[in-house]
Amino acid sequence: MAYGRRAHAGTRSRDRGQVALEYLGFLPLLLLVALGAVQLGLIAYAAQQAGTAARTGARSASLDEDYGADCQQAVSSWLDVSCSAAGLGDEVRVTSTVTIPSVIPGIGDFGQAHKTATMPVDH
Repeated sequence: MAYGRRAHAGTRSRDRGQVALEYLGFLPLLLLVALGAVQLGLIAYAAQQAGTAARTGARSASLDEDYGADCQQAVSSWLDVSCSAAGLGDEVRVTSTVTIPSVIPGIGDFGQAHKTATMPVDH
């Protein structure tokens, strides 16, 4: 009977090490999934910020103010943004472009988010 207990106790201690190794093997996959979720959030945030910049720039351009500076100030300071305006008679259209940052190593280019806003010109 004592012999049976020893054999069982030795198997149990070896299983604990196996669980730790399985966890270490699964950890990179969990990290990649987490980084993917953060990246999706950054893509959505960049698109939202591009819309904010376009609306702010269009509002400033319709009032004949410096739409470029207002467009820059409307977004988070760590994002790269550029705006361009076009007059359409009684309206002005501003297009903003925000570069989407990357948090996933090895994948550096997620492109840009473009948004356009149109406002009537204030006479």
